[in-house]
Amino acid sequence: MEPWQLTAATAAAKLREGRLTAEALTRSCLERIAEREAVVKAWTFLDPRLAIANAREVDKVHTMGALHGLPVGVKDMIETADMPTTYNSPIYQGLRQGRDAACVGIARGEGAVILGKTDTVEFAAAGRRALTRNPRDAARTPGGSSSGSAAAVADGMVPLAFGTQTGGSTIRPASFCGIYAMKPTHGAVSTEGAKRYAHTLDTIGWYGRAPEDLRLVAEAFRLFDLDQPLGKGLRELRIGLCGGPNWHLAAPESRAALELAGRRLEEAGAAVEPLALPQAFEGITEAQRVVLLGEGRGAFLQEYVAAPGLLHADFRDRVENFAGISGAQLAGAYNLAADCRKLFDALFPHFDAVLTPAAVGEAPLGRQDTGNPVFNSMWTLLHVPCIAVPCTTGPHGMPVGVQIVGPRFGDAALLDVAALVGPVIDPR
Repeated sequence: MEPWQLTAATAAAKLREGRLTAEALTRSCLERIAEREAVVKAWTFLDPRLAIANAREVDKVHTMGALHGLPVGVKDMIETADMPTTYNSPIYQGLRQGRDAACVGIARGEGAVILGKTDTVEFAAAGRRALTRNPRDAARTPGGSSSGSAAAVADGMVPLAFGTQTGGSTIRPASFCGIYAMKPTHGAVSTEGAKRYAHTLDTIGWYGRAPEDLRLVAEAFRLFDLDQPLGKGLRELRIGLCGGPNWHLAAPESRAALELAGRRLEEAGAAVEPLALPQAFEGITEAQRVVLLGEGRGAFLQEYVAAPGLLHADFRDRVENFAGISGAQLAGAYNLAADCRKLFDALFPHFDAVLTPAAVGEAPLGRQDTGNPVFNSMWTLLHVPCIAVPCTTGPHGMPVGVQIVGPRFGDAALLDVAALVGPVIDPR
């Protein structure tokens, strides 16, 4: 097995034991990128000499952090001190901010090798799409907006990568590409240095190829209660099976994936119960849309004023309030979200996690349609942690995943649940 094929957790163990170096792992990842990048197009910036130099510096360090020696990809709307941050916008091509975003600085401080910048939908929001293709089928999207990050991890180019989620930009690409991902509780990881879209929604997330990979990054960010084990085995878990208010939009393969995941868990001894959410949740998808567009007006006003000729029409529409969002609507959406957060949190500890679809179905054809975020957006507005788990394939042989969801600041327990259910739902 080549180093690029290792999961982050396996590579981390070898690095700690001295059986692998950061330079060797980085060189292996660069070789994989050289082999596959012409097809996948995951990267907007990659300097192999810089990456190797950074890896050599890591190899000199005696104190090993949580991410020691692990190459990490960074979504190109998150600032990096030694690389450009373009936001996939013609306004910012070649921009160098000269500083790291908080998440990047923490990763470096914990020993990560920042490998390069991964392609994204413009401003991680709308407008221009990433050039990235799905590694499983180059004719299909890897999802958006964290297109390059998901594809790079799925294709073995890098063991870990940062994404962001405002609607479904971390979890949905994981489903389309057949990998694991985590969207932590809103606010648990600083978004400083990442382009803002909707401050009520924006969340830094990350990708890996195993549940243990996700935990490594969670440890680097010192998420709450990681020192408090769940203390349960698989047969003691109680899982709520939830189609949610948008179940009618699920494609047959997504319905089949959820049912298959639930059946696999039951056969392994977990208790799986159907879960119908309270009536208030019928309005939660529309509330997320109102918050997204309402807060997005201010997020792109600077570009609208300073560089209107280079700003995509999608963002001009947001600033000009093409959707007609009123202040009263926005306040109502905030109020509904607050009510639903309390209702959802109240489902725990009766349940250990809620199992729900991760995407409408398989990855769509082409680059323009990056997928409907309808099975992610409500959870983003609820501020709860979500973990994407691969499950099966659809009619065209493309991955179809599911996600498990926990209560706000239940990230540590959800990671423990993922470690138990991952091998069952994803028997690869």
